[in-house]
Amino acid sequence: MATNVGVTSIDTEAARAELNPEPTIGKLISDATTEMKSIVRDEIALAKSEIKADAIKAGIGGAALAVAGLLSLYALVLLFFGCVYLLNIVLPLWVSFLVMGGFLLLIAGVLGLVAKSALTKIKGKPERTIRNAQETVAAVKQGAGAGSQAETTA
Repeated sequence: MATNVGVTSIDTEAARAELNPEPTIGKLISDATTEMKSIVRDEIALAKSEIKADAIKAGIGGAALAVAGLLSLYALVLLFFGCVYLLNIVLPLWVSFLVMGGFLLLIAGVLGLVAKSALTKIKGKPERTIRNAQETVAAVKQGAGAGSQAETTA
């Protein structure tokens, strides 16, 4: 004689849950929240890597500009005094200094243009991160739209 001793309503609910594999709304919300956190974390990591690359480019451009300026200063002082005294053979000393001053300004202008060119190559914004975020938002909106349409048809 078999009896159903020990079988409770909790056991039957657990058995029904095993037979019905559909997740609950709470589980779906929990999964969506976890996935959104993961997406946001990944997007932040991507933005950091892109900004780091731009910062390296800016550092290289800035360092090159500083070194070029310092070396130009030292070299120009020595060269200009030499050139001034060389020009002093043909021209008066004060005219020789003016010619050398103009030449230094020309060199400074060229170096300034080179530095500007290097610094304008910096993007300044994480383009891939922005594109990925826009795609993610579009996918979430599309998924939310499809989910609400499925609920209305059900």
